[in-house]
Amino acid sequence: MNIAIVILNWNGKALLKQFLPSVVTYSEEASIYVADNASTDDSVNYIKTHFPSISILQNSSNKGYAGGYNEALRSLKEEVFVLLNSDVAVTQDWLAPIEKAFTQDATLAAAQPKIKDVNRPEYFEYAGAAGGYIDQLGYPFCRGRIFTTIEKDTGQYDDAVSIFWASGACLAVRRDDFLHLGGFDEDLFAHQEEIDLCWRLQLQGKTIRYLPESTVFHVGGATLATQNTAKTFYNFRNSLLVLVKNHPKKRVIFLLFIRLLLDALAGLQFLSQGNPSHFVAIIRAHLSFYALFPKFWKKRTSHTHSFRYYRCKSVVWKYYFQKKRLFNNGY
Repeated sequence: MNIAIVILNWNGKALLKQFLPSVVTYSEEASIYVADNASTDDSVNYIKTHFPSISILQNSSNKGYAGGYNEALRSLKEEVFVLLNSDVAVTQDWLAPIEKAFTQDATLAAAQPKIKDVNRPEYFEYAGAAGGYIDQLGYPFCRGRIFTTIEKDTGQYDDAVSIFWASGACLAVRRDDFLHLGGFDEDLFAHQEEIDLCWRLQLQGKTIRYLPESTVFHVGGATLATQNTAKTFYNFRNSLLVLVKNHPKKRVIFLLFIRLLLDALAGLQFLSQGNPSHFVAIIRAHLSFYALFPKFWKKRTSHTHSFRYYRCKSVVWKYYFQKKRLFNNGY
């Protein structure tokens, strides 16, 4: 099976310098590409000079995560794409479980490895941990990471399981499935594109899996800091847009009403914590959501296959009111 590792870059010379060596060293069985989002630093020249075996896919402009990958991947012919953040260090034999899983299961459309923290190697990392789910209100969470509580990896999630979404930090996806659905939704620009893609894949009868035999280490927040208000804006807005696009029609309006109330509470919490800029980001997210609502409603497609939320009805209730911080503690 042919595998393409594709790293999206935008002015990321420092990250490439730090993390590309592990990718080159431990990925001999794959073709490696860097998709450059019209960088203005000398990161492209750095790659050409120090890593001549890596192919450059030059995008016409900075189209974010979604548009950047869509433009780059159209020209590739490998059977499986591994979309790898530029701030990820890989490990020896990390690709073998991915290749095996896609070879053995024709329904497998996307997968992720175990994602751990570069700076705290014994802990999972926020963006993906041991596989993603969403609750019945559409809130995403992970095995090993509920909101801001991140678990230490003690082998508690070493089972290969089906998940709802695979992390965009290291997302393996079958080429034909990705292109058949038109790739990522570029209107999202950044954040939660992988959730939308995995949701659509499941509506086509495909499966998403977590592969613990493969391990990578992620910095997290290197390209957009956790405390950046842009992250708050995109996460709140895109979570609602993805629901409008993919959730069953008979419940989506009611669900959005509940989510808007909970978002208001989140905004008040930011204010109480002395973070008015994030409160404003939520307001901006909602205004943008209302403007995009008609467009995303038109994107809805018929649900040819069913899907299952995780059994947890509300991760917000369990985490904040029942004080259940760990995935294995009642989720």
